[in-house]
Amino acid sequence: MLSVLIETLNDEEGLARTLASLIGGAVEGVVRDVVVCDTGSTDQTHRVADHAGCHYVAGGIAAGIRQAKGDWLLLLEPGARLSDGWIDEVVAHTARATMPARFSRARGSRAPFLARVFSGNRALAEGLVISKRQATALAKSARSAEVIARGLATKRLDAEIWVAPPK
Repeated sequence: MLSVLIETLNDEEGLARTLASLIGGAVEGVVRDVVVCDTGSTDQTHRVADHAGCHYVAGGIAAGIRQAKGDWLLLLEPGARLSDGWIDEVVAHTARATMPARFSRARGSRAPFLARVFSGNRALAEGLVISKRQATALAKSARSAEVIARGLATKRLDAEIWVAPPK
């Protein structure tokens, strides 16, 4: 049903935190597969992916989208963690909608107002649930998951995400 794609570059610790938050979705049968789309890591990212049973592909997000088995994709930054309740929200959204969706930031994950104003906005910070068909079309002209997520009209899910710390 849902393939999770995580684009990495030397993100072994962040990847482990993100994968831990996906366990419930795998147990429930919602997460069909996890694809780690690596862009040239020199740390142990590949070992973390391998030990967790993920598909590991070099070549970035386009290669990962081709490998994904699900009709819907969940794109996450390494280090992001999904809060309880995300499974039901994603299942309900994918059953009734065709447009992409993002998670709501967890209250403790929200930056102060001035920090938000003066920091760069990461389009993938709140994750992205998108149909594989739409992601495939966008990936033809995009070189990263961040570019795919930028500028999309999305629905806001009632599930929360703990945003990955900035690099």
